[in-house]
Amino acid sequence: LPGLHVLALAFALEVSVGKTNTVMALNNSDVLLPCTFTTCIGFQDLVFTWYFNSTEMIYHGKIKSKASEPFLVGRNPRVEFVGSTTGKDNNISIVLKNVEFSDAGKYTCHVKNPKEKNAQHNATIFLTVVQKMVETDNTLTLIIVGVVGGLIGLLVLFMLIKRVVLFIIKKTQDGKKECLVSSSGNDNTENGLAGSKAEQKAPPKA
Repeated sequence: LPGLHVLALAFALEVSVGKTNTVMALNNSDVLLPCTFTTCIGFQDLVFTWYFNSTEMIYHGKIKSKASEPFLVGRNPRVEFVGSTTGKDNNISIVLKNVEFSDAGKYTCHVKNPKEKNAQHNATIFLTVVQKMVETDNTLTLIIVGVVGGLIGLLVLFMLIKRVVLFIIKKTQDGKKECLVSSSGNDNTENGLAGSKAEQKAPPKA
C-alpha cells in the first residue's frame, strides 16, 4: 500500500509561481511574471497558457518534449517569453513590457499535459502597479502593512515577541547555569527551568 501511495504522488502535475504570489511593478517598467512546472513522468505536447484576469489570453505556448524549447502559438505583443524547458527547471516565465496601471490584476499560468491523461494545473500571481516605489528603510512595517496582509503580519509580530521572551528566559538561565549543572533533575523540574529550556529549543511552528 505505501508503494501505491508514492506512485500516485509521482504522477502529479504541479505549477508554481514561487514563494510569494504578489508582484509589485513600477509604472512604465518591465516586470517578470515567474512560473515553473514539475511532472515526474515527463511530458509530451504540453500546452501552457497565461491569462490576465482569468479570461484574456496573453501568451500561449506548446512544448513537444523535454529535449525541445517551447514554441509560440499566440501572444500579446507586449509579452515576451523568458523561460527555458531544456534546462533543470521547466521554466515558463514571461516578461510584461511597459507596464501600465491598467495591467494591475490577476495573472494565471495554466499547464496541460496530455501524457498525464490531460492533467491540468495552474498558479496565480497578483500584480500591483505603482507610480513610485516606497522607501525601504522601514522594511518590516512595509511587509506587514503594505504588501503581504494581516495574517503574516501577525505571524511576524508573534515571532518577534517570542524571540524577546526567549531572550529574557535565556538571560535568566545564564545566571543559573552553574546551578543547573550541579542540581538534580527533580530540582530543575520544581523551579521550572527544565521546562523553560525545553521550550526554548523547540522549533517555531510555522
